[in-house]
Amino acid sequence: MLCPKEDTMKKGWILILALVILAALVVAGCGGKAKLGAEDNPIVMSFVPSGDTQEIIASGDQLAKMIQDKTGYVIEANVGTDFAAVREAMGAGKAHIGWLNTFNYVLAHEKYGVDVALVTVRYGSTSYKGQIIVRADSGINSLQDLKGKVMCWVDPNSTSGYIVPRILLKANGIDPDKDFAKTIEAGSHNNVVTQVYNGECDAGATYVDARSSVEKDIPDVKEKVVVLETTSDIPNDNVSFIKEFPQDMREKIVNALLEIANTEEGKQALNQLYSIEGLEPADDSFYDGFRAMLSKAGINIEELAK
Repeated sequence: MLCPKEDTMKKGWILILALVILAALVVAGCGGKAKLGAEDNPIVMSFVPSGDTQEIIASGDQLAKMIQDKTGYVIEANVGTDFAAVREAMGAGKAHIGWLNTFNYVLAHEKYGVDVALVTVRYGSTSYKGQIIVRADSGINSLQDLKGKVMCWVDPNSTSGYIVPRILLKANGIDPDKDFAKTIEAGSHNNVVTQVYNGECDAGATYVDARSSVEKDIPDVKEKVVVLETTSDIPNDNVSFIKEFPQDMREKIVNALLEIANTEEGKQALNQLYSIEGLEPADDSFYDGFRAMLSKAGINIEELAK
């Protein structure tokens, strides 16, 4: 049996222990997670796999380091397994910055509130076109000749490698779901060009001019693979942020990227990444014309985002 003094001391130690545990729980709950941009909680910057994955990884890592050097934020770069993976990672908060193709961005904005900060510049323009390519010796001379052929797409979420070329085909009386003997999802623009060149596909859809991206490995690609048709103008891809991203940090990263885009090292990394010449500030209204084009073609973004 404890004496009153011993009992009081025991209760005192239990109280102290309880307070220590409570304090630890408060610290873990309120301040346990490192601040965004710290070593233990890096900013994740994700890229769509529209080109050569190894080149995207290399240039993405290089850009991440350059941003980190300018801002002090720890940046971790990765490449999505497909176009949709980057969008969904942003929606789940697993990626904070996305280098998104046009259609993917419009869906991400509608579904998750992802917001554009910068658009890419190529050939002095913030817009581009898609193209349908065939082998020069294929005997395919018009869009009508594509019926019954094997068609290569990039990815169902690719703007110029799927969405807009399908609109073009439908406008010319070709049903992209029924009129091909077979369709193949190649995964990237480079792969589409290569598969058309190799005869694995009779035709393919890419951006203008994706043939240049494989010209180093296939020197005669522009002789063997020719452009059958081009699409209407498409607004360029972008750099976007999740809606919860702190505004002050966003501004620092945007300014850093604009500065990087004007350096020789930055220009080289951007060119290797997605053949980007420069970056320009933009807001969501930049894509209103594209939304109108989709709507006119019967593509409902709100329904697709559900």
